[in-house]
Amino acid sequence: MTSVNSLVNIAVFGIVGAIMMAALIGLLLVLSGSARGVTPPVRVAFGVASVVLLVALPSLAAANTLAGGGSFWTAFAVASCVVAVVYAVNVVLLPVIARRQAAATGGDVPAGLSPSLPVLALGLVFCVVLGLVGAGVAALVA
Repeated sequence: MTSVNSLVNIAVFGIVGAIMMAALIGLLLVLSGSARGVTPPVRVAFGVASVVLLVALPSLAAANTLAGGGSFWTAFAVASCVVAVVYAVNVVLLPVIARRQAAATGGDVPAGLSPSLPVLALGLVFCVVLGLVGAGVAALVA
């Protein structure tokens, strides 16, 4: 039964994280198209919100898994998958962001918008590290 709970945790927290990340990116794009542009404090605020999102949601998913009777490694896997879902949203939104930024600055859209294999591999490492952080935080709190 723990495996079903894990899949539900991944789905719920992953979808919530994807929606929240897309909303943050959307707000940043709207602000970048305004007359004032995006000021450095606003960029810092969005960066902090992204980091909090990428640590809090996997931690909550891992804590929910641990509370459901799962092991630390199950919680780690759930947290890593939640981060991977949020990362996938960022990868999918990359071309939209590049086009919007090029339109706002009057520049050309870069030709190679799809990420390379090393970038995706580094993203996978990033997902595993944040999954470990999330599971560690959940283990400490629980």
